[in-house]
Amino acid sequence: MLPEVRSHVSAALAHQLEHQLALASRLEASHLDVKGVAGIAVVAAAHSDGYAATGHLLGLLAALPAPTKAGERFWSDLWRSSGTAYLLPGNIKALVLRSLAGEGTPLARQILSAVDEMTPPQRVAAGEVIGQVIGELWLRDLELTAWRVLHADRRSDDPAGRKAFLDAWTSV
Repeated sequence: MLPEVRSHVSAALAHQLEHQLALASRLEASHLDVKGVAGIAVVAAAHSDGYAATGHLLGLLAALPAPTKAGERFWSDLWRSSGTAYLLPGNIKALVLRSLAGEGTPLARQILSAVDEMTPPQRVAAGEVIGQVIGELWLRDLELTAWRVLHADRRSDDPAGRKAFLDAWTSV
């Protein structure tokens, strides 16, 4: 399940293309040569982590029972066992919908808050509700993927931030 690509989500990529490759925002494809297309591919690949991580986060949630009458018992058991209401469908619905629109950071933060709230025994109990063997791995994957979404969001830094990073590493 991949988030929908919308123009506001690709703004950071467009900015990088303009900055890194000196491409005009209204450049027509007929004005690109092979080197220009390759440059676009490189910059786009660098920005794909957040999109892929958000898609994976949504895929993990899609693997759980649907938040319908039929899934009520699962969600109730998950709430009781985990000790947190942060993962309940009513509390993440808007964030899931935003993620489907390409904005995964708020959902990732909510998931990390939920996982942070759980004690080790609650994590084990929640894992058992999710699936006896795979549940704990699912929770770990959910947590790591949420971190990947946040990391990818921070990676699209401004030129000054990138220069400071390069200066720090070249001075070592």
